[in-house]
Amino acid sequence: MGRLGRWGLGLVAVVSVGGAIASITKLIHDQTRIHIVQLATGGPTGEYYAFGQAIAQVVEANEPKIRVEVVESPGSTQNMNDIHSHNVDLALVQNDTPVQPNVRAIAQLYPEMFHLIAAKDANINTLTDLRGKRVALMPEGSGSYNLFWPLSQHYGLTQNDFQFRPMAVTDAHVALQAGSVDALFRIIGLGNSSVTELLATNQFKLVPIDQIGALQLTQPYLKSTVIPKGSYDGGAPIPSQDLPVVAVSALLIANVDVNPDVVKAITRILYEHRNELIRVNPRTANIQSPDVSQNLGFPLHEGARAYYTQDNPSFLVTYAESIGLLMSVGILLCSSLWQGRQWLISNQKDRADRYNLQILDLIEKIEQAKDFDELQILRQQLLEILRKVVVDLDIDRISPESFQSFTFPWEVANTAIRHQEIILNGRVNQISKP
Repeated sequence: MGRLGRWGLGLVAVVSVGGAIASITKLIHDQTRIHIVQLATGGPTGEYYAFGQAIAQVVEANEPKIRVEVVESPGSTQNMNDIHSHNVDLALVQNDTPVQPNVRAIAQLYPEMFHLIAAKDANINTLTDLRGKRVALMPEGSGSYNLFWPLSQHYGLTQNDFQFRPMAVTDAHVALQAGSVDALFRIIGLGNSSVTELLATNQFKLVPIDQIGALQLTQPYLKSTVIPKGSYDGGAPIPSQDLPVVAVSALLIANVDVNPDVVKAITRILYEHRNELIRVNPRTANIQSPDVSQNLGFPLHEGARAYYTQDNPSFLVTYAESIGLLMSVGILLCSSLWQGRQWLISNQKDRADRYNLQILDLIEKIEQAKDFDELQILRQQLLEILRKVVVDLDIDRISPESFQSFTFPWEVANTAIRHQEIILNGRVNQISKP
């Protein structure tokens, strides 16, 4: 094999080994990497923020390789935009929020009910009665703010029919208690503690919201539900009877590019560690079943789908990717070792061939030797070649097989020396005769 061929084999071996090392390194990195994902929620006093904190805490407890960072936000609209812009990885939104193309669903969490809370002396018994009143709304960009307008329009109200004041949740409650507004509107999960405290004063009441069938004609994501009797106080009770209201659903969403394994792990925790979530935040008890979460009206994230469709997969199925990678690495290593051995064998043979060529050259010189001094020099050269070959054999620079092939020309050369000695002796004897 020529020098170019040997270099080619060596290069292939180096590349193969390098590829194998890179694959192993990637596998180790993937197994030890900490995935940090940002979860957009809501204001620091809101339900979304508390819900997000519960998810982060339980995920970290059960998946140490995943860390969820809870991010405050104005609400659903901003959350959806931040997902679309890759500013965050996950978000909580209402299901009425317009969906961006690169957003995927993970799970439907819990129903969020429309709460219209009014002062008892404000004479507000239906949503139509808001005409001429002062109404506290949630901050602009929030789901509550955005949904109030199609709701009020359905009841024949325009922005000019009442005074509306967007403000933070806490400020809205304070304003209602202080009499600065006559009512407040927010969309929240049932049993909210701040609403419970507000209604406990007996100065305020919940106003029913009906006509769900008509509302669904233009807002199909709305659902008919009730606030059950006694939900906010069983003794009074508050409300005094089942109260018809409208509801939307809180969703957990993700950008399409979020690692599917990370999303699958978070989805699994939502359903398989429900008790832990409930201990942190009772609201999580309302997380909808996987069957419901699979039909949200827009595509599921690949990781969530993988969880929902799994059916006790075998070890081989679960770790197919890792096993395939290890098999590829093994094949690369075996190929590299084989190529390395072939290169070594070729190199050993080439080295032995060079020694054989040296001996052939010596044989030619031996046959042309004119005197014993020249012959002695050639004998020393032959012995030196033998010494080098023995050393190379000892350090594996030539193989035992190559050494065996070397011994034949060496013996021929040694015999040639003895034969040339006989010839030279004959010449000397002829010259010495009278």
